[in-house]
Amino acid sequence: MRRFCFAPILALVALLCKSLPKALSSVAPTHECGTRPLVDETATGMRIIGGHDAQLGAWPWQVSLQVQSPNGFYRHICGGSLINSNSVLTAAHCIKTTRNPEFWRAVIGLHHLYKQDSHTVIHKVRAIMVHSDFEWGTFENDVALFKLAKFVKYNDYIQPICLPDIPPILTNDSPCYISGWGSTQENGHAVRILQEAEVDIIPQKVCNRFDWYGGAISWNMLCAGTETGLIDSCQGDSGGPLMCYFPNDTKYYLVGITSYGVGCGRPKLPGIYIRTANYRSWIHSHLLDKTTTVSFPFVLISLTTGWITFHLVL
Repeated sequence: MRRFCFAPILALVALLCKSLPKALSSVAPTHECGTRPLVDETATGMRIIGGHDAQLGAWPWQVSLQVQSPNGFYRHICGGSLINSNSVLTAAHCIKTTRNPEFWRAVIGLHHLYKQDSHTVIHKVRAIMVHSDFEWGTFENDVALFKLAKFVKYNDYIQPICLPDIPPILTNDSPCYISGWGSTQENGHAVRILQEAEVDIIPQKVCNRFDWYGGAISWNMLCAGTETGLIDSCQGDSGGPLMCYFPNDTKYYLVGITSYGVGCGRPKLPGIYIRTANYRSWIHSHLLDKTTTVSFPFVLISLTTGWITFHLVL
């Protein structure tokens, strides 16, 4: 009969138990989501026309996803949103360049696209997960998740954004914004300073009219911006956040992921976002740790008309 020595096993168990709290504390989120420590929310309610430079630290979950070129330099491809200490949510079509995580990096706490501040952090990417049902033709399920090689330490310039469990109600008291380093004109170049703009959510029935998108917008998508196209996003903004502020909770929620659009700033051709809440199960199933989520016992209501567009940098 074989005999087992339990002493090494017990020692290993004791070691694991001793280190477990520390390991869990590095995995589980320790900060509240959706807050902007450096911004006075009472001063952000004014209407933005066409977008402008964002304040330093204005959107602490904004991420620049960059790919290494053959010459060794990195270039901005898409935006992303930090949803916990080692996960960035973005659009699946952003991964067109390469799926190899070794060629990607995530830059967080960035304001000027080519100048890093003392609070800016750069992390390698450990894994890239693209929704298995993503369709290039329709941009259905345009969702991807980047897992970072290291955990991010939160500070005033780096914070995660909240994920809603179900589509929340949006009213005039819940302003929505977009941000990114994308071009300010169709076929233009990426800007250097992070841009921001306030947008309206367009009802799906309006966006699907025959002289707009003609029924191409599914329930997994939504439109935002202005009907005239004066507020818009463009190449380089893909994967970035459509975020809405809820005064009662004093938090921002990631309502949408910048997906696609026809041109930039064209009337009745709005940019399309992926409804984040519709993919909460997919997101959670691909996380090693939980994101901070909030349950809303209601559905999304679009009260105004407007729109934006987003594309990746090629």
